Amino acid sequence: MSARGGDVRRRIALNGGDVRRRVAVLGGGFAGLAAGVALADRGHEVVVLEAKRRLGGRAYSFRDAATGAVVDNGQHAMMGCYAHTLAFLDRIGAADRVVRQRDLHVEMRGAYRGAAAVAAVPAPAPLHVAGALLRYRRLARRERALALFAGLRVLDMRRRRDPFLARATVADLLAKLGQSPNACRAFWHPVAVSTCNELPARAAAAPFVEVLARAFFGTRADARFVFARVGLSDLYTVLAEERIAGRGGRVETGAQASAIETGEGRATAVLLRDGRRIAVDACIVTAPPDATHALLPRAVVERAPWRHLPAIGASPIVSVHLWYDRPVLGTDFAGLIGTTTQFAFDRTRLCGTTVEGGGSQVSAVISAAHAEEGWDVERIASVVESDLRAVFPAARAARVLRRVVVKEKHATISCTPEAERLRPGAETPLDDLFLAGDWTATGLPPTIEGAVRSGDRAAALAAARVEAATSAFAAAAAAELRDGSSGYAQASAGGR
Repeated sequence: MSARGGDVRRRIALNGGDVRRRVAVLGGGFAGLAAGVALADRGHEVVVLEAKRRLGGRAYSFRDAATGAVVDNGQHAMMGCYAHTLAFLDRIGAADRVVRQRDLHVEMRGAYRGAAAVAAVPAPAPLHVAGALLRYRRLARRERALALFAGLRVLDMRRRRDPFLARATVADLLAKLGQSPNACRAFWHPVAVSTCNELPARAAAAPFVEVLARAFFGTRADARFVFARVGLSDLYTVLAEERIAGRGGRVETGAQASAIETGEGRATAVLLRDGRRIAVDACIVTAPPDATHALLPRAVVERAPWRHLPAIGASPIVSVHLWYDRPVLGTDFAGLIGTTTQFAFDRTRLCGTTVEGGGSQVSAVISAAHAEEGWDVERIASVVESDLRAVFPAARAARVLRRVVVKEKHATISCTPEAERLRPGAETPLDDLFLAGDWTATGLPPTIEGAVRSGDRAAALAAARVEAATSAFAAAAAAELRDGSSGYAQASAGGR
């Protein structure tokens, strides 16, 4: 019998046949906290270890020193089809911290031809989205019909698991579907870039198709956008930490893991840079690909696909937060066509933030910002302000009171067809070591939903593993106690 097995059996004997199994979760973003909450709710002892001094991973908020306003590192939009994310928020008590659209409505604006909206019509799903597309005035009538037909073809390709999707980019797919340059520019590209955080010529077609199917060909509720009423950190990190702690677990920040210790082909402990060793019954790693690769034991990283994790590239997002002396958007959020800026959000309307003198706070987003990430902040802000003036008439006379530029160089993985083949699943060669994160093989682009979904999946696998082990150890311990051969009976009596 191993030392580890003996320790677990002793714990079972001393606790009347029951024992809480300890699971370490490395990383305190959406994936890690979702996994931690799921495991804590199942009665396991959870230890969440976050290397940074704050929780939130790549989805967090901070307070702007000049205005006192809470600012997200990047504006995040969710959708009604984010089933795992919305369930997680509901579980931790954050359901009232989001606002849902009544129906799908996305205003699209360009410097020419003004504004038009992709807006659901009063019809049963999925006709509500079909009607929205057929009424979208940025496309010619023939383009609308072809776009709708393309959507139906995409669904068929997904159903048949067409091998073309596994090797194609979004641009390849749109070309195959016969979409015009205008249809791509005014409809398909904004959807692809915002969901995949990658340029259409680089973005993998398969996860893009999955988003289309879930968001636009599901229920009416699936197609609605969902926004946080509060900063991202206030949305989920504090409540998740409280839930884990309330169930006997703990969440540590500034706790950087240096290695995962193994023995007998299993993860046995997490070693920290401060010298601590935390014994575990299972471990879930939710760090980014390169950090995960550095932590994984040799028995894992010597094999494919885990040895290829450093080859998964990153894609940046640049966000510009602007405080104006007046309202400028006239809508909750809008997509921009033909500009560097892709989307703009009125946080005064969405979150109820106030700006002195009746002004507004606007968050503008540039996804897949491979070129823009290298610009200086003055140039970035100038370009975004120019874009907003070009498409929002109210912005032309407005005065900018303050600007904050946030660059997330490694916002997500670069979701290319090559990266899709490298994204690993939740399981590893070690029975009790699991992976999670929006970059793992979720079937989705690197989104919040992908992160939470992966955390739920890893938690379910870890729980199944440790609960099965607990049952086996409990049976063995009970047999030994009955036989009186282990000496545990005396230890148990003494413990009581």
